[in-house]
Amino acid sequence: MNLRRLTAIVLKELRQLRRDRLTFAMIVGIPVMQLVLFGYAINLDVRGLPSAVLDQANTAHSREVVAEIGASQVLDLRYRLSSEQQLQTLLRRGEISAALVIPADFETRLARPNPERTPLQLVVDGSDQVVQASARQLASYPLPGWQATPSMTVVNFYNPERLAPLNTVPGLIGVILTMTMVLFTAIALVRERERGNMEMLITTPVSPWELTLGKVLPFVGIGLVQVTVVLLVGWQLFAVPVRGSLLALYAASLLFIFASLTLGVFISTLARSQFQAMQMAFFTFLPQILLSGFMFPFAGMPKAAQWLAEVLPLTHFLRLARGIMLRNAPLAELWVE
Repeated sequence: MNLRRLTAIVLKELRQLRRDRLTFAMIVGIPVMQLVLFGYAINLDVRGLPSAVLDQANTAHSREVVAEIGASQVLDLRYRLSSEQQLQTLLRRGEISAALVIPADFETRLARPNPERTPLQLVVDGSDQVVQASARQLASYPLPGWQATPSMTVVNFYNPERLAPLNTVPGLIGVILTMTMVLFTAIALVRERERGNMEMLITTPVSPWELTLGKVLPFVGIGLVQVTVVLLVGWQLFAVPVRGSLLALYAASLLFIFASLTLGVFISTLARSQFQAMQMAFFTFLPQILLSGFMFPFAGMPKAAQWLAEVLPLTHFLRLARGIMLRNAPLAELWVE
């Protein structure tokens, strides 16, 4: 390994990246765009579902319950109905996603709790899974004055306000690095072969190790820049903290960057064109997004899917990033990942 030759390859790659304005824009543009989309648009905290109220009791107590549930902001109580026919019509038209029904004997059901005759009924649009999840959230809502109150209090550590960005932003670091590092590396190496530059470089005194490392090392710096961009934007827009060691987070990110770059180099040895390299990169990208625990709960997956997820680098980096950023966990406690 000759440091002078390696440095020459690295400088050549940096000059080429500087001339490629599209790639340079993607280095910063992709993290910012995904962070804004996942932070604002894709929010797992469901709020403001268009809803209606059918209050058949029409008592002071029932109106108090309607006001409290409306204050939870999960349901946007837009309509006050007078019949079940109106409720079915609005559901069928898609104008509402849920309806709160208070029976005429509401006070009696409150005074005599019976699991088979609950004081409230929440009618939901069963064709929407998100609406069903929100219904489960409201199903345990404690009613004022009802003696059958829940006997368990839920304490939410590390995210007491249940803010979705606190869960998504640490995961986005891994998602962005997975997409850019694998894709950029695979395409860069295949592009050199397509243009005939690889054969020309092989005829020089540069060894295969120097050539590969020289083309990969600039992307290590790019990956660390992307980590910094996500942390800064996440802190500015969503107040996402880094409760643990920043040095530990960068160390974990560096290890993950090398893992992603290795996968990109492997893809470049199989692909015969840049288009094939892009297809293969996305083929490895989708399983990591779906199985790593970023989008869906890891514990809810079948065992076979969990075993497959344990092979994927993103699965372990998500645990590292969330552990360091949100739980202030040291690397010594996360060494398995």
